[in-house]
Amino acid sequence: MAENRVNWVDYGKGICIILVVMMHSTLNYGEMVHGTGWMHDVVAFAKPFRMPDFFLIAGLFLSRSIHGALPEYIDRKVVHFAYFYILWLGLQTLAFEADLLLSDPAAVAAIFAKQLIFPASSLWFIHQLLVFYVVTRLLKDVPVIGVFMGACLLHIAFYAGAVDTGWSVTNRFANWYVFFFAGYAFAPFVFALASRVAKSWEVAVAALIAWGFWNFEFVSLGWSEMPGVSLVMAFAGAMAIVTVAALLARFKVGGMLRYAGKHSIVIYLTFFIPMKVAQKALASTGLIPDIGTASLAVLVFAVAAPLIFHRFIKGTPLIALYERPAVFRLGNRRAKSAVGSIAEA
Repeated sequence: MAENRVNWVDYGKGICIILVVMMHSTLNYGEMVHGTGWMHDVVAFAKPFRMPDFFLIAGLFLSRSIHGALPEYIDRKVVHFAYFYILWLGLQTLAFEADLLLSDPAAVAAIFAKQLIFPASSLWFIHQLLVFYVVTRLLKDVPVIGVFMGACLLHIAFYAGAVDTGWSVTNRFANWYVFFFAGYAFAPFVFALASRVAKSWEVAVAALIAWGFWNFEFVSLGWSEMPGVSLVMAFAGAMAIVTVAALLARFKVGGMLRYAGKHSIVIYLTFFIPMKVAQKALASTGLIPDIGTASLAVLVFAVAAPLIFHRFIKGTPLIALYERPAVFRLGNRRAKSAVGSIAEA
């Protein structure tokens, strides 16, 4: 059972990371060429559940460590994410501010320092996870139902426009924390759902078809942005992704998707660079005239390039880009590789 659970979770992470890269690839490319394509419709369909499912899966295994020793928790849930965020923020800042670095290095340092508090790059998810892990540890002795209901109310208030702190971290907390906490608090239910899906796949497929029609209609009508409705659609969509992942694991198809899920942190940390390269190349050459197809090509390249790069640097010092070296562990603990799931980190 444990192996099957890991299998479907890897599939789920693969779906989530591809949906995230798809959103960036499609919307950024559309802005670059001043148009939209059929991929924009796919992105819109996934919007209600794209980030909720990502955060829900990230919380699934938290019960394994939340009641453990505080130093170990800080190492795995705080230092771990801080290492990757600071490292990759530095790399992105140097890459994107290369011209300014020569003329005004102090300004570049200020940009870097600001994003330690106000994450604005594609790395915000890692920064936010660190916050979620800290808050959840602080709330570990508070009754689950109280935290969950409070998080639900925060999400509803956010969509009602009642939450705008001026700080992206707290705004995102209000929006997304309910899903991370639900992944942690209701993990047994999620795993039970995946198990039932594997045994009753015909019913699961029928349910997915009904959900897909319902989700499409609500998105088309604009109802997915309504307070309360957005919460229901987010959880329904997250459970749909769990169902798809469980079915893929049940029939052992989509191995590349599972591989992408196992290395989701590799893709997430790296995709922004190859994505920008592909977008600029296609926009300047017009090699693929159709915007939707061009967006799909950018997506494929942005997902594949990090995985290929990761394979090439295995066994070299560059692997520190994806594996936290022992020197950056509290007490220099010799632990398992840090590569792979953000959720399992």
